[in-house]
Amino acid sequence: MTAPARALSGAAFATLLLIALMMGANHVAARIAFNHGADVATAVVFRSTVTALVIVALLAAQGVRVRFSARHKRFLPVIGLLIGVQSLCLYSAVARLPVALALLAFNTYPIWTAIWSALVYRHKPEKAMLLAMPVILFGLALALDVLGATSGLGAAGQWSRIGAGVAFALAAAGTFGLALVLTQHEAGDVDGRVRTATTMGMAALVALATVSVQGGFHLPDAAAGWGGLAALTFLYGTAFTIMFTVLPRLGVVGNSAIMNVEPVFALVLGWGVLGQSIAPVQVAGALVVVGAVMVLGMRKR
Repeated sequence: MTAPARALSGAAFATLLLIALMMGANHVAARIAFNHGADVATAVVFRSTVTALVIVALLAAQGVRVRFSARHKRFLPVIGLLIGVQSLCLYSAVARLPVALALLAFNTYPIWTAIWSALVYRHKPEKAMLLAMPVILFGLALALDVLGATSGLGAAGQWSRIGAGVAFALAAAGTFGLALVLTQHEAGDVDGRVRTATTMGMAALVALATVSVQGGFHLPDAAAGWGGLAALTFLYGTAFTIMFTVLPRLGVVGNSAIMNVEPVFALVLGWGVLGQSIAPVQVAGALVVVGAVMVLGMRKR
């Protein structure tokens, strides 16, 4: 008998934290690859292709029969396209910002999900979401030091430094939010493993098209870069494999709010591995964002 979501076992809780750690470490590894010659599209091709192949192998080993309705055939490519764009945008943010800040800006996706749900399906946002929105935005403003008070650069100087990265992170959040809404309403009945395989395959194709437009792959020019590329691919693929093989057996279905601690792990890893640090007030803002998103995820519906 599966455990209810609000009474996670110790093993389930530890597994969720492990997935969050691996996803945070994946982005730190990506930054190492970017610092040594790899580019965003190349990283997304490697990561998405390997993850898709791993999930396809799992499907084959488990004898899962794949069937798509006409609606699935229409919307799964759209969802995959959105995730491909989201992947490119998020890695572009990671390449330009401290990793934790890129992930924090991306963590605004619950707001985007509510906006898209209202625009596309005319669903009014829940009261909890309306209350959380200003809290999330306030915490993000603190974390990003939008007025440049902590950096001493002033607002104009700060935004000239972080503007492009923040724009990419918010674009990633926006496309991910739309993908979540479409998945819920148009593809929620597709097996999660099948949906992930098709999504990752489509994301790989989007990144491959980007690679061709920019004149080919940009591979790492140093051993550290190759290590980062291998690590991000391994961490991302392994996290997804655990998500679909271990979590269901532990009574956890789908994503959990606990995994939203990913930016906190990224903050620690970014400091320890990359030497990235942010001011105490920015750390406080980060905790406000993570806390608000976790509260949203754990609320009763």
